[in-house]
Amino acid sequence: MAGIVLVLVGFAIYLGVSRVRSHLHREPSEDELSKKVMTRASSLAYYISIYLWLFIMYISDKTSLEAHSLVGGGILGMAVIFLFCWLGVKALGMKNV
Repeated sequence: MAGIVLVLVGFAIYLGVSRVRSHLHREPSEDELSKKVMTRASSLAYYISIYLWLFIMYISDKTSLEAHSLVGGGILGMAVIFLFCWLGVKALGMKNV
């Protein structure tokens, strides 16, 4: 779990550094493309996260893990899903929909 948290902190630092770099170059920190990528990634991550929580609800009856561990794992899973969705949208691009 600590490794996943470290990766997510690295992702946040990357986003922060890129915004600071844009500010130093006197560019807008968020342009239209970055806003579209973030919106597309967040909506995709939302739909995938719904299925993650359904899976967590399913295994909650079949496991002896405590509720706070399952909720913590679910929140961490949502962050990882968003990271992968953002990377996917950023790498593969967006279709004109």
